[in-house]
Amino acid sequence: MPPPLFTRTPRAIEKETRSLIETLRNVQDRVAKIQPDVATFANVLLPLAHAENAMALKAHIIIFYKDVSPDPRVRAASNKAKTLLDDFTVETAMREDLFEVVDAVFNRKNEDLDPESLRFLVRKHRDFIRNGLKLPAGSTRDRFKEIKSRLTQLIGEYGENTTQSDSDSSIWLSILELDGVPGDVVSRLKQRNEEHEGKLRIPLNHLNVTPVLRYAKSAETRKRIYIANDNKCSKNIPIMKEALILRDEAARLLGYPDHATFRLEDLMAKTPKVVNAFLEDLQYRLAAGSTIEIEELKRLKRRDVESRGEKFDGLYFLWDHFYYERLMLEWCYSVDQQKVSEYFSLETTVSAVLDLFQQLFGLEFEEISNGKDKSKLVQSEESTEILWHEDVQLFSVWDNDRQRDEFLGYLYLDLFPRDGKYGHASSFNVVPPPSKVLEGFIREDGSRQYPATALVCNFAKPTATKPSLLRHDELVTLLHEMGHGIHDLVSKTAFSCFHGFETVIDFGEAPSQMLENWCWTPSVLKKVSRHYSSLSQEYLESWKEDQGKKTENFTPSEQIPDDMVENLIKAKHVNSALFNLRQIAYATFDMAIHQPDCHEAIKDMNVSAKFNYLRRTILPIASPELYGQGDDWGDDWGDGAANFGPIMGEYDAGYYSYLL
Repeated sequence: MPPPLFTRTPRAIEKETRSLIETLRNVQDRVAKIQPDVATFANVLLPLAHAENAMALKAHIIIFYKDVSPDPRVRAASNKAKTLLDDFTVETAMREDLFEVVDAVFNRKNEDLDPESLRFLVRKHRDFIRNGLKLPAGSTRDRFKEIKSRLTQLIGEYGENTTQSDSDSSIWLSILELDGVPGDVVSRLKQRNEEHEGKLRIPLNHLNVTPVLRYAKSAETRKRIYIANDNKCSKNIPIMKEALILRDEAARLLGYPDHATFRLEDLMAKTPKVVNAFLEDLQYRLAAGSTIEIEELKRLKRRDVESRGEKFDGLYFLWDHFYYERLMLEWCYSVDQQKVSEYFSLETTVSAVLDLFQQLFGLEFEEISNGKDKSKLVQSEESTEILWHEDVQLFSVWDNDRQRDEFLGYLYLDLFPRDGKYGHASSFNVVPPPSKVLEGFIREDGSRQYPATALVCNFAKPTATKPSLLRHDELVTLLHEMGHGIHDLVSKTAFSCFHGFETVIDFGEAPSQMLENWCWTPSVLKKVSRHYSSLSQEYLESWKEDQGKKTENFTPSEQIPDDMVENLIKAKHVNSALFNLRQIAYATFDMAIHQPDCHEAIKDMNVSAKFNYLRRTILPIASPELYGQGDDWGDDWGDGAANFGPIMGEYDAGYYSYLL
């Protein structure tokens, strides 16, 4: 089966979306006419599943455009399409005629269903109930439908604002203010203009914010960019607030005390009590370790500040942390992430990681280049249409661990930043693979369907003198997202709603988190490493020029040295208590805003103040509201909650999953 083509225009996206909705609605209408006394899994659930599968094959791609298309008109059309599809989902979930026949199948006791089909039936039935079908017809049910429709709009607006702020928000800093920031970072910044004479524009995305926080010697520079980044998308706060109010109202209409209770009922944790106890216990266990870590970091800051002839005020701020953690790694553990990154050029590392997965899982990855691959799946005339951007790589994936060479699906890698693209790291299921077979699925006509998954990241692009280089934490990110992708490709399910990372969210991160551990295994680090100077003579000369005369007659080892690996592993848990307390602060905020004492409490809540309060009381790092930074610095000094995308996506009342 050839990979999908990415040729849709804005007009085609809207037309196709409406056609998909109408086609599925027609199937639903036919199923809804079945008399309850003759309703079965075969004549009710299977036709719906087949129709939903057929729709998803195209709908996933249509929605995917909004996160990756280089054309803003296509992204806008994709966002509009997602709203249409989400509204249709709400409409479907509240169709009483469909629920009547599904309910009849659910209550039929004599059907012999396999475990996954039974689970699918139970889930479908429960979805109707959780979407208001047990509410009395009339104003209450109508209000619930209004809430669900409005929530889909708000979530879309929130995501669009976040992507736009990553591209459009910036501050201007001078070369002096950027003292200490690596030249590679500074060189990619836009030069001054008339309004900001003598300064450089710093886009407020992680590709620029993180290195400035990590390397800028000026505390004032770090403070400015930290606070600017926290406040870059303040217009998301009222959107989040409205969504929280509506989620709470919807849960209470269904008879739940709050949204967290409603949400967790379907997850492994089951109740807010379990999650809250988990977070509180973990916070208690980390408290002593975090105190020790903060004191060590303060001593390091004192040493640094006093070495410049300045007086140390005893405070350690949020914008200090990346900087002094880096210094701690360099001074106390001999871990220089700049030096480490020289051994992990993106191109060679990706190839080595794919080789690793080949050994672990018996897979083979073959890059499709110029429309050619061993399966002859791609015709040469389609080679420019199977990718949405020239930076994207496409691999066909094969199972070589069996007697036969079996095709599994496609893996896309979209690894470099660009305007309008999703600004973080994530995996996307591009083509869903529901099935009654092992991988992929058999369509109604008997033909085979295979999955396609995309890794979307934002690593620094290569320059004329240096390839894209990964810090060790970026290597961890690559393995993490690759884990999601492999999970998607090799899963064996009967229905798409259970496939790959389409599972309960407090399990969905587990496979990727397990695969991260390979980043701390010496033999694997050696295997996937290769110093970029060994890739070409030009890179070698460039590296020597960067090092100066001290390395005139020296060539670095091709693989990462043993002592560098040893130091990395020794530093694995440096400041881990503080890192996990930060995650606990985010998870506690997530739970707090989704389980207010009463509906009026969420309506009265200052979301930004709540976020900042929980961060400063759980994470023992100073922030502006505590230390007299001016009359305007209360608990609502920053809108960092506006950048907390997971809770406006699929991780509402579920962010604790990252701590499991």
